Amino acid sequence: MINFRNGLLSWSQACNWKQLQTGADIVTGTRYVKGGGVHGWNLMRKLTSGGANVLAQTLLWSGVSDLTGSFQLYKKSVLDDIISSVVSKGYIFQMEMIVRATRNGYHIEEVPITFVDRVFGASKLGGSEIVEYLKGLFYLPVTT
Repeated sequence: MINFRNGLLSWSQACNWKQLQTGADIVTGTRYVKGGGVHGWNLMRKLTSGGANVLAQTLLWSGVSDLTGSFQLYKKSVLDDIISSVVSKGYIFQMEMIVRATRNGYHIEEVPITFVDRVFGASKLGGSEIVEYLKGLFYLPVTT
């Protein structure tokens, strides 16, 4: 199993258990199901994240509730199969991975997570990442 995460190891155990229980090819952490959420975000950040996720859901039809999250657990064979066709970089990379996995029929499960905002440092999400995100939303439906 291969983990993609933003450094919060507490999500690993829940994803590992979910994979063991279901045999899922991919387990992804989600803030948008019962038991999930965010802590330490202001209203603007919640609206931005939620809006980006709703837009992605509407355009990409992935069947996953949190496309903009950053914790995913992959079986190595699934990762090997999908990653060679991924062209995105940056923020949209993990969205493309999930969309391609969905289109290829892989079994994806979700676990609720609570994302806690960073105490130190600043977000790397800036104008160029937002432009790439928007380009990806229109690129992915026609290439996957």
